[in-house]
Amino acid sequence: MRKQLISVLLALAAMGGLAACTPNNGTGQPSATPGTTTGSPGTSSPGTAAPGTETPSTGTPGTPSPGITPPDAETTVPAPAPPSASPLPSGPGAGDAELSITVKASKDGKAVNYTLVCKDGAPMAESQHPNAAAACTALKNNAAIVNAAAPPKGISCTQQYGGPQVATVTGEVNGTPVETSFALRDGCQIGAWNAAKDILGAAGGAL
Repeated sequence: MRKQLISVLLALAAMGGLAACTPNNGTGQPSATPGTTTGSPGTSSPGTAAPGTETPSTGTPGTPSPGITPPDAETTVPAPAPPSASPLPSGPGAGDAELSITVKASKDGKAVNYTLVCKDGAPMAESQHPNAAAACTALKNNAAIVNAAAPPKGISCTQQYGGPQVATVTGEVNGTPVETSFALRDGCQIGAWNAAKDILGAAGGAL
């Protein structure tokens, strides 16, 4: 009987010692063993990315960053204006020309068309003109006869009417583009028409 009592006391003492060695974490459960985590397997803490994953971008897909023009963006830059024809110099020149000439008896009248091609002041076979030789000679002597009419500085054009005839000369003379309109609405325009009478052909004879 005494031996049994001693055995019970020793068992109680051993259990008390074991309880004293296990710390309490305040929750009634034993603390975790050092080196282990309390989280569930396969989960990560909030705000941290799992290894091998990327944080989603906050930008809208397909939207370029400010100040950057997409490579396929279209531009609306206006095309440059074509250069205007420069006046031909007065006096003798090379005598080379390729001109298309249109003469009308009135603005709405039937057009008479000529083609004049000159080389060194002589007409070429491509010319279709009533007096190509005279026209080429006139251009070689003074290419400025196909310039637009302009009154001399400080002089006004006389107010006279020469008729409803109109004409246009387009092409190239001595390497210079030509695009000139002729009419008979005042003294300056009549003078320019008469100077270019050989170019304008039979339908545009001098007045």
